[in-house]
Amino acid sequence: MSDTQSAIRVPVNEDKPKLFVFVLLENFTMLSFASAVECLRIANRMSGREAYNWRLIGEGGTYVSSSAGAQFTLDGDLDELRREDTLVICSGIDVQAATTKKLLGWLRREARKGMMVGGLCTAAFTLAKAGLLDGKKATIHWENQDSFTEEFEDVTLTKSVFVVDGNRMTTAGGTSSIDLMLKLIADDLGEEMANSVADQLIYSSIRTDQDTQRLSVPTRIGVRHPKLSQVIQMMERNIEEPISPSTLAKDVGMSTRQLERLFRRYLNRSPKRYYMELRLQKARNLLMQTDMSVINVALACGFASPSHFSKCYRAHYDTTPYRERGSHAARLSI
Repeated sequence: MSDTQSAIRVPVNEDKPKLFVFVLLENFTMLSFASAVECLRIANRMSGREAYNWRLIGEGGTYVSSSAGAQFTLDGDLDELRREDTLVICSGIDVQAATTKKLLGWLRREARKGMMVGGLCTAAFTLAKAGLLDGKKATIHWENQDSFTEEFEDVTLTKSVFVVDGNRMTTAGGTSSIDLMLKLIADDLGEEMANSVADQLIYSSIRTDQDTQRLSVPTRIGVRHPKLSQVIQMMERNIEEPISPSTLAKDVGMSTRQLERLFRRYLNRSPKRYYMELRLQKARNLLMQTDMSVINVALACGFASPSHFSKCYRAHYDTTPYRERGSHAARLSI
């Protein structure tokens, strides 16, 4: 159905529109934010009434830049909200730097009113830092999952595209905002209306909170070999305490030599090399996204000594873990 064709309508009533208050953090991801707002806009048009309103606020109350460089004018500062409002934090890269003490204090005060509070993309970090996700399920962009798990032990992190746990909502980023908003629209205005909004967005595969955010191992590596996929999954689940190639091979009913040939044929590297790259990738994420010491990062990624970790890291990334940490801190301070 095009914008000019007749829309499915919900009877107009005297209820006030539901207000969504979007808090835009510096370097927020535009796709996650725009996806959410567009769902609300289209729901208004399709319902024939103003079912939803939204405001954009942020620290300072003037303007904020997205990670794409586009600037957005804000409607206000971190002011007082109503209990019936829905508060949504929008963030993106360098969420740690954007999560200020002022923001955390304000967020805690507003959340005590009992309102619905959500976090798009990496904003689960901000909610967790404020203590709003303790004892709850949540999700965050897959690139930030390692660092999140290390820092917030009281949060049950999932790999879902979005999670709604009581009055807390989190999404994995990107188009997952659409899936969350379609669920909220379905709760408010019915499934038929949510499907109508999806049709307008040309969004043919609506995901639920049971869908995971990352592609399956075969899709990611471009190889559909069941035993290879099984071994890689075992590696990804055992980063802190790596499993030997002989044990991996035995667990999938192969010899070590057969496993070596399998990795060489499909991935052009040995199982040991592939496993090392996985561990170093996690280490880099932790160095860039947390304040963990280099020693603790090494231990979290299965390295028995900092010197061995540093040697392997330098061979792969052409820099040391200490320099990596220092250069990232310098970028954040600019």
